[in-house]
Amino acid sequence: MKEERFRLQTSELDKLAQQLLHIENELNSNIPVTLWISDLHGEGDRFMAILRGRFGMLYQTCREALPKTFSVDKIQYLTQIIRKKEFFVDDTVLMDTQDVIFCLVEILKYRLANIRHRTKNIFPPEFRNTIKRLISGLPVPDQVFEERILSRRLISHLAHSIRQVLLDRIQVLGDVFDRGAQPDKIIRILASPAYRDMVDYVFGNHDILWMGAVSGNKSLVAEAIRITCRYDHFELLERLGVDSSRLAEFAEKTYPVDKITGKIKARTDRGRSMEKALTVIQFKLEEQTIGKFPEYEMESRLWLKRLAAMLAGGETAALNDTHFPTIDLDNPAGLTSEEQEIIDDLSYQFTRNRKIKRLLSYFFKHGKTYHIHNNSLNIHALVPSREDGEFEEFLGKSGRDLLDFIQETIVRVGKRYLGGEEQDERDQALFFYLWCGPKSPFFGKHAMKTFERYFLKDPESHTERILYWKKNLQTVEFKQKLQEEFGIRRVVYGHTPVDYTKGYSMASSDGVAINVDGGFAAAYYNRGHALVHTPYQLFGIILPTPEEMQEAAQNLESAPLDIELIDEFRQPMKIKDTAKGVLLKKQSDALLRRIRDLTGDDAGEGC
Repeated sequence: MKEERFRLQTSELDKLAQQLLHIENELNSNIPVTLWISDLHGEGDRFMAILRGRFGMLYQTCREALPKTFSVDKIQYLTQIIRKKEFFVDDTVLMDTQDVIFCLVEILKYRLANIRHRTKNIFPPEFRNTIKRLISGLPVPDQVFEERILSRRLISHLAHSIRQVLLDRIQVLGDVFDRGAQPDKIIRILASPAYRDMVDYVFGNHDILWMGAVSGNKSLVAEAIRITCRYDHFELLERLGVDSSRLAEFAEKTYPVDKITGKIKARTDRGRSMEKALTVIQFKLEEQTIGKFPEYEMESRLWLKRLAAMLAGGETAALNDTHFPTIDLDNPAGLTSEEQEIIDDLSYQFTRNRKIKRLLSYFFKHGKTYHIHNNSLNIHALVPSREDGEFEEFLGKSGRDLLDFIQETIVRVGKRYLGGEEQDERDQALFFYLWCGPKSPFFGKHAMKTFERYFLKDPESHTERILYWKKNLQTVEFKQKLQEEFGIRRVVYGHTPVDYTKGYSMASSDGVAINVDGGFAAAYYNRGHALVHTPYQLFGIILPTPEEMQEAAQNLESAPLDIELIDEFRQPMKIKDTAKGVLLKKQSDALLRRIRDLTGDDAGEGC
């Protein structure tokens, strides 16, 4: 019996020791090399092209891995070899194949010092054993260096392996949908085996729009399809399996293009008619929601009664469009029978469409309202705040509690959607508020002026006043409040584009607040930002435009990248220096106490 007890105790001790050593290795490893990007807005091809180039991170990785005595020319030469995955001779750089092999091995060793990497799928099988021996400092056959074919093939495989491990994690800060034509391509990339285990996804307001639509919120169904028609993305609707023929027939009959005088953006005749039809349906449904949920305090958005009064009294001088045949002047928010049939049909398609469910399941299963990584709070837009710098309250909650409440609601709606269960109307309505409400952490403006931009002549009425987030981020007190509330050092967010061409920076002067939305979509500045955190540096990347990328490809060059250095570290930053490290240290201490309890060794010293 005593021997059995000793055996069990020893077995448990070994397990605890294994867990402790694993955590200690993690604590003392370098932080993961992380990329942040936001507001991709359907630009699938461009995202794929930039992702393949690893956002200019190759040069920085080589610089960190190799001796500081290496010249810029040598670093650039090695990055070109890795990028092309083949050896070539450069007369200005005196490096033979053996020199290149040893440099590539050093770069690979530097990246593999992080225990998160597993070598199984990184090294091509033909040279796997040779590469492992080189990394371990063990001898390899002389032919590897002396035979031209072997040395060049090894260089190609080393370059391939380095490209595989440049990135540890990708933080996507939302807004895959709308404006661009390929949101489905972006989701497939993020969910693919090559990337799904390294991506952390934070919801954007345009993602919330589509998530609310598939949950059955009819005003958001109308809005999602309206924006799609606004950019004439009918191929996207076809790829998603959405039949819009009934809508098109109704729209072309009810809103012929020769009677559309409002600021409809669609370029095709069909798109213009459909966009206007959905606009009217959307406004009616939104007003019904605002009436049912007075706690949203969105009465200022009830425009249809005012519109009806203008039309009834003939006082239409402020309007740029007066053709509203489906608006009942006595009940302007009421849908006609045809409108009801159309939105019921579209809502039925959205909530039951298998293709859309495969895409949106990614958000419901993997997305978050916020995410903390490497001492950074990652959000799409903001944490709601007031003019006085205090956190704004919505539905009795504020700060982290508010974001946690929203996350709980999204998880609940996602489970019901994926399980084909009936939704709660209050939960569905919340998605509408999260899309466009002034206290939403995904929006951040006092109102979404869709009606005014479409139908009012006065441009001053179109202004969407930004609330207090950016102003508050300029104060030390508010940044400290964020740091204490979330236990972080920095906040990284997107949502509002930063125009780099006008001299604006991504980061605040102290590096605490960083905006990574640089207008990625063609509808904005067509440039975009990314943020990279390595163990030695934190820097922003101003991405090239599609035209700059195309010109570089034609010239067989890399696209130009501008760098904004935000922070750098004398010693490599470790996991133990992060918020995650604090939690791991608590686990390590608990395991160590348990081990000492089992052995009766309070001092933790040997005999």
